[in-house]
Amino acid sequence: MNLLLTGHPGVGKTTIIRNLIQKLKLPAGGFYTEEIREDNRRQGFAVVTLSGFKGVLAHRNFKSRYKVGSYGVGVYTLNRIGVKEIQMCLMEKKVIVIDEIGKMELLSPQFQSVVEKALDADNPVLGTITLARHPFAQRVKAREDVKVIEVTRENRDEILKTLVKDLKKLKP
Repeated sequence: MNLLLTGHPGVGKTTIIRNLIQKLKLPAGGFYTEEIREDNRRQGFAVVTLSGFKGVLAHRNFKSRYKVGSYGVGVYTLNRIGVKEIQMCLMEKKVIVIDEIGKMELLSPQFQSVVEKALDADNPVLGTITLARHPFAQRVKAREDVKVIEVTRENRDEILKTLVKDLKKLKP
């Protein structure tokens, strides 16, 4: 089973995933992204693995040939931390958390490749995917083995309750 949440930034997709893993005590690996804030302003994003590694995915002051908006993107960091974490999960019977399949992450061909391997594997994938149109993201959303749920501020609490109930029977 592959379940991907989509929706506008800040609606609670990552919070739902973190709550699901915690409430259900699922054996999980993978990564999520979190904001890097300085003086109460978002300056970038970190990639944080469930096994405890962390690195800067993107930052306003980051010099990179890869840019998304005003952020320089650390594709190497994503490959070294995020992609490696997913590869490790594929060798174990764990739920694979991929937060997120988004514009910054999709700059990495290695990331795209490992996402496809994860979706093809027996491991359940629990993740988030960009709402924006992107060729790779559109292919992922169109897969028959992927369920996409759009999260809004209005439905996020109900989605969490429903998923907790539905995923209780999920044992990778």
